[in-house]
Amino acid sequence: MTAQVPMLIDGEFIQSASADKQDVVNPATQAVIAQVPFSTPEEIDAAVAGAKAAFMEWRNTPVPQRARLMLRYQQLLKEHQKEIAEILAEDNGKNLEDAMGDVWRGIEVVEHACNVPSLLMGETVENVANGVDTYSLVQPLGVTLGITPFNFPAMIPLWMYPMAVACGNAMILKPSEQVPMATVRLLELFQQAGAPKGIVQMVHGGKAQVDQLINHPDIVATSFVGSVPVAEHVYRSTTNLLKRSQCFAGAKNHMVVMPDADKETVMNTLVGATVGAAGQRCMAISVIVFVGETIEWAGELAERLKSIRPGVWNDPDAAYGPLVSKAAKARVEQLIQSGIDQGATCVLDGRDIRIEGYPDGNWVGPTLFTDVNTEMDIYREEIFGPVVCCVSADSLDHALQIVNDSPYGNGTSIFTTSGVNARRYQHDVQVGQVGVNIPIPVPLPFFSFTGWKKSFMGDLHAYGKQAVRFYTETKTVTAAWKETKVSAPNMSIALK
Repeated sequence: MTAQVPMLIDGEFIQSASADKQDVVNPATQAVIAQVPFSTPEEIDAAVAGAKAAFMEWRNTPVPQRARLMLRYQQLLKEHQKEIAEILAEDNGKNLEDAMGDVWRGIEVVEHACNVPSLLMGETVENVANGVDTYSLVQPLGVTLGITPFNFPAMIPLWMYPMAVACGNAMILKPSEQVPMATVRLLELFQQAGAPKGIVQMVHGGKAQVDQLINHPDIVATSFVGSVPVAEHVYRSTTNLLKRSQCFAGAKNHMVVMPDADKETVMNTLVGATVGAAGQRCMAISVIVFVGETIEWAGELAERLKSIRPGVWNDPDAAYGPLVSKAAKARVEQLIQSGIDQGATCVLDGRDIRIEGYPDGNWVGPTLFTDVNTEMDIYREEIFGPVVCCVSADSLDHALQIVNDSPYGNGTSIFTTSGVNARRYQHDVQVGQVGVNIPIPVPLPFFSFTGWKKSFMGDLHAYGKQAVRFYTETKTVTAAWKETKVSAPNMSIALK
């Protein structure tokens, strides 16, 4: 009998009563790992009610105690990093190196949450008027919601609930129905670290469950990571209800290669930055803008990509794993065909790759196009696969125009040995995260993850100081204490 993925309600891992279930499938073998239930409306209501009750006590828990919970938790995560990585590799398909990195980037956010006492400090001005002081307090919001995608089953949940809980909130977590297994283990360890019952609840499902959650009157803020259409739906729905929302969406990240760049550095970084994690990450380099004669480097890049291949998670020679599903594989292959049909040159076609012993895996090999223009589907759409588009530019100005005309603004990078060009690029490019001689500029958690344009909907980003502001509200107090003179008692009266 296939195991069922549990929910977490009021501190207990329980089975859903729902008859609506979906298989959790190993993308390398198509073996069914488990079944994930789509939580019933009653189960979701119970989870929210439990979180609301837990919040009322947790909000009054001293901030140092919250920090100590995070200290214990980050230690447990480090001790179990490989175990968590192996769990997520099975249902997501990542190779072990990528999976270990997925968990580690989440651990770094928990480490940041350990510093929450200093992050929650308010401000004070004494004597704003005679005998009057004004100061601010930073207080939690209430019950928050985290909706996470398939591509980072450990990192992105750990973006959300540690920061929300450290700030004094409760959270309902709805992991991707395609890859829920790692999240279960993360929350088991959170319980082991001493998290109060009910402070994080976990339910499962699809659109119907998401709609119930985002419309629930007791949920006050939503954090979402996923595709552009779903992000737009979540953001519009939550903000129409006047709720706080941050929605991280798609990307089309450009890397600009200047003629003065170090060629070997560029080549070494591009292999992993383009097809690593099978291209299923919102910070992957999917477009390379070669300036001037550097377009000739595309041929050597194709040769280097040709030398690597995907494989199962525990294959030490595999550069990356399969795509998450057969539907994802079919979509990527359709986009590759559209690139050929629309006139791009497919220098390296990964559609027919075969992995010995795994004939049913969702494999797509490294794929590289040249002669790509900005009207083609492979340029305009987020492919979310190991596909690289090479575009030519005749100057830095031209490269900036190409990048800035893109509707996405998640990440970008420039490779150059010129400080003047680097500074000009970082100043003028309309993208939220910029790398200089670094291909994937994901910041460490004491900064925030700052996508722009269609890559992000909201005002406050994930982790860093902005996450604290997202998960808290500021209260300003103005106080005047007037000295009151108390007359001495009349002793003669008192003696009578």
